[in-house]
Amino acid sequence: MKNLHIIIIVMLLCFGCKSPEARMPESVQSGSFLKESAERNKKLNEKEKNLIQSIIKNNPDKNYIASESGFWYYYNTKVESDTIQPEFGDILDFDYNISDINGNEIYDVENRTYVMDKQELFTGLREGLKLMKPEESVTFIFPSQKAYGYYGDDKKIGTNIPLICEVTLNTITQEND
Repeated sequence: MKNLHIIIIVMLLCFGCKSPEARMPESVQSGSFLKESAERNKKLNEKEKNLIQSIIKNNPDKNYIASESGFWYYYNTKVESDTIQPEFGDILDFDYNISDINGNEIYDVENRTYVMDKQELFTGLREGLKLMKPEESVTFIFPSQKAYGYYGDDKKIGTNIPLICEVTLNTITQEND
């Protein structure tokens, strides 16, 4: 009887504690979703680039500059003197308006205060402000990936919308002032 109990305990330990085997996947993904997504993005970027290039071509009186960050801009008012530009932590006061690529106004904001790189601001505008000096006015054309991208702003700007943004940088208060 004692041997029977030992055999039962050994059997329970051997067979009762067996860990479950991993399930094998029923189908193998080929990465086609990622490939299709990348292809869609390439087509979208090319379409937006062509649209922006046609705007530039149709406005030969504007001296458009291609930024290293992937957007275009021209100066409405340029400050030629050597002065400060925004750096990390500086407090900026600026006015801006945002329009869609057809010129339909979406937002018009005056006296916006922004702490450079310490607060949320869409990528293109943040990078554009870094190029500016106080009292300059610049018009930017941002492809959607430099604006609000796939998600929009959950208010007035939808999915994949390129934007035109006119910005006037009023003042820069340096962080150490």
